Amino acid sequence: MTLLENWRNLGYGDGLNDKERESLWDGYFIIEKSIYEKILDNPAAVIQGTVKELAEQFGTEALIMTGFLDGINESLKGYENPLETMEEDTIVKIEIDPEKLYYNMVGAKADWLYTMPQWDSILNEESRKELYKQQKASGTVRKDKKVGRNDLCPCGSGQKYKKCCGKNA
Repeated sequence: MTLLENWRNLGYGDGLNDKERESLWDGYFIIEKSIYEKILDNPAAVIQGTVKELAEQFGTEALIMTGFLDGINESLKGYENPLETMEEDTIVKIEIDPEKLYYNMVGAKADWLYTMPQWDSILNEESRKELYKQQKASGTVRKDKKVGRNDLCPCGSGQKYKKCCGKNA
């Protein structure tokens, strides 16, 4: 089983009871925040090494680092790490795209991450507000006005909807 499969089974599978899973995630979020604090202190830095080396660098274990890499993977500049086949000796790279990262943190509803003070020196307040607004709008479903039976048909035929495209509806 790969590291990612092990991580997902542990975090989302049936291996833990509710209390154990809650404890796992509480601990994970603390570690995750501390890793982000270090990364955001120098957002232009490219961090590279094996999964095991990065885990040691950030003071955690390879399985937790795998969960972190799974979460940050879509926020990297122009590439993604090979999560599905990743093992402890796989070389991975963390080079964040700050806008993508902020946007994805908002999407994950991770307010403990997107409200970190480090963002003040990375993205100005206006950029953060715009990214926040874009992310929130992306999840909003807008329904078009329903066509009434006696309205003109939207196909442009000039007939009433009930006599045209709505005939068999």
